[in-house]
Amino acid sequence: MTGLPVARVLVDSPLPQLDQLFDYRVPERLAGTAVRGVRVRVPLRSGGRIAQGWIVELAERSEYRGELSDLDDVVSDVPALTPDVWRLARSAADRAAGNASDILRIAIPPRYVRAERAWRAAEPDPGPLPDRPTAIDGYGPGRVERGIAAGERMALTADARPVRLSSGAWVGGWARTVAQAAAHALAHDRSTIVAVPDYRDQEQLEAALAEFVDPRRVLRTDARQTGPARYRAFLDATGDAARVVIGSRSTVYAPAARPGVIIVVDDGDALQSEPLAPGVHSRDAALIRQEQTGAALLFLAHSRSVDVQRLVEVGWVHDVPPLRGARPRIVLTEQQAAPESGGARIPSAAWREAQAAVTAGPVLVQVARPGHTPMLVCDRCREPARCAACGGALVVPRGGGTPACGLCGTAATAWRCGVCEGTKLRAAVVGASRTAEELGRAFPRSRVVVSDGERPILRVGAEPQLVVATRGAEPIAEGGYRAILLLDGERMLLRESLRVAEDCLRWWSNASALAAPGSPVFLVGVGGALGTALATWRQAAWAAEELETRRTLRFPPAVRMASVTSSHERLAAALERVRGVDGVDVLGPTPAADEGLERAIVRFGYAAGVEVAQRLKGEAIRAATERRRPVAGRRPGRPPVVRVRMDDPDLP
Repeated sequence: MTGLPVARVLVDSPLPQLDQLFDYRVPERLAGTAVRGVRVRVPLRSGGRIAQGWIVELAERSEYRGELSDLDDVVSDVPALTPDVWRLARSAADRAAGNASDILRIAIPPRYVRAERAWRAAEPDPGPLPDRPTAIDGYGPGRVERGIAAGERMALTADARPVRLSSGAWVGGWARTVAQAAAHALAHDRSTIVAVPDYRDQEQLEAALAEFVDPRRVLRTDARQTGPARYRAFLDATGDAARVVIGSRSTVYAPAARPGVIIVVDDGDALQSEPLAPGVHSRDAALIRQEQTGAALLFLAHSRSVDVQRLVEVGWVHDVPPLRGARPRIVLTEQQAAPESGGARIPSAAWREAQAAVTAGPVLVQVARPGHTPMLVCDRCREPARCAACGGALVVPRGGGTPACGLCGTAATAWRCGVCEGTKLRAAVVGASRTAEELGRAFPRSRVVVSDGERPILRVGAEPQLVVATRGAEPIAEGGYRAILLLDGERMLLRESLRVAEDCLRWWSNASALAAPGSPVFLVGVGGALGTALATWRQAAWAAEELETRRTLRFPPAVRMASVTSSHERLAAALERVRGVDGVDVLGPTPAADEGLERAIVRFGYAAGVEVAQRLKGEAIRAATERRRPVAGRRPGRPPVVRVRMDDPDLP
């Protein structure tokens, strides 16, 4: 070995056998730029290929006995991979039986040369820090502030009312709480990282932050930005200035100087779950980062997730109850619709309140689905209506008219039921557009506005109007809504999922928090424990009861689950290895969606998670490195594969 330094590189590759550090010699021409955290190109010994990677460490010598290859080149001399982010990516990947490079691909945006040059040329000016710590309202004098100073993990129930900022903008009370916590951390020269579900929440949070901190201290990182803008914000976050970094689920991996508090808003939202491999939830990444950095961690939501409730019960997260204050006025109503509602599915009591409320201001109507009639069935036998051409579901287009296939667009002009030969169709599900039509007939003098995924509306004014919105797309209203009608509750609960009740309670709670103080919120057709939890605003108590039920059944989050997909023989070998771990049991296997593959579910306790992940990843590496000799005259078969998804959100 020569005296030249050795670079330990993580190769950017999805192959599990490459998820380790490889030693490369640093040539003299790269001695000044090949530093820790920079992106480099390295040779691979198979086929003379060149791959990209990250320098994770520099060492004086290598333990490898053979001849080291030289680094090919330094892609950028900006150390974009900070030590904190590397430790987080490595730990999160190990917990999820995945590759660290897959997480770094999510955490670090693609490089843009012009943005990098502009960042280098710019004089850093993050603006002044707050001159004094900001008080955090609603949780007792100094309670949250002391928790932030001590690096505590806390679960907070969000303020369930819209608030007006000094700028005149209206935001949810939760946004003001987050802004106050961020300003408090900034006053102590500490950074804040905030992960919110989507851009609607991000817009409210930005408006609230402008009330308490200099906008130059706020960095936004999300998919709605242009590539150069996102990369520039990422580079700014790598500096020494304390910042407030806000964005979607991947923001938990953002670099930040001296993290003081990490905040995950509404962790139960499906948008906080990362769909890309290895599928680490933002909640889990935030827990790992908090433990590594010593920063405080806040889980803030109107409705507590069962996962956070488990953390509270084991003592890992502290419950910080709010001071006794205003909460929505929930009214549970029957399903029977009033005749005068014009088919809008509104019970009599809610109908009368809505009639009076719409004369004074906006009224919100939450529905389950977008579109006009997203599902049609046979009027005689209730069999779902299918297209005669391709078998797709028949729907009524958003603008109304003749039913047509949702896949191929073929009009169902001469449709006939394949079960009973019936020729008439009826609506099984009514969407936002049709609800708006029915409300327009029932309230002929009121303006009707539709907000859904295709036509999102972020804010509405205080003038009288009816706002029909799908779940999660409810705009915030100036002064709050004068009445809220939560329709289609029983249809939302029909979805086949372990978390359907938890999701519905969260959707209804988030919508209820948009009501003006004292205004009624009508939950239509839902009673029992779920309706009572919303009416009494005791979502945490419901989460505790739900968690106890899941403990009895051994369902997440009482236990962890992993899905393993492979061929019959290889899956049997993988399951045999994990069965040797204490407390593991296996469900399945069953045929997978891919032809010729099978899937099994591995269920295990949290204490066994590290060993289960190691053994399953070992099987994935064995499958990836297995070599098959081609048979003369035969086409090569499918390469062996073992797909592992820890904490699969689609299970059970």
